[in-house]
Amino acid sequence: MAESDPKSVQDLTVFVQDVLHEMQGKFQNMSDNIIHRIDDMGGRIDELEKNIAELLAQAGVDDLGQI
Repeated sequence: MAESDPKSVQDLTVFVQDVLHEMQGKFQNMSDNIIHRIDDMGGRIDELEKNIAELLAQAGVDDLGQI
């Protein structure tokens, strides 16, 4: 089989395109997972800040400088 055989070059091209497409899909899934986790963490931080503010209000602390 010659190095410049059009069939083997075409097969290699298709193989590389398939591998790159598969990698792109995997990276997209990882990226989506990371973004979802960051959004979830942001929501948890917002809830924590709200709870801390409520606790401070219950304790009668209006300004964090009073602590």
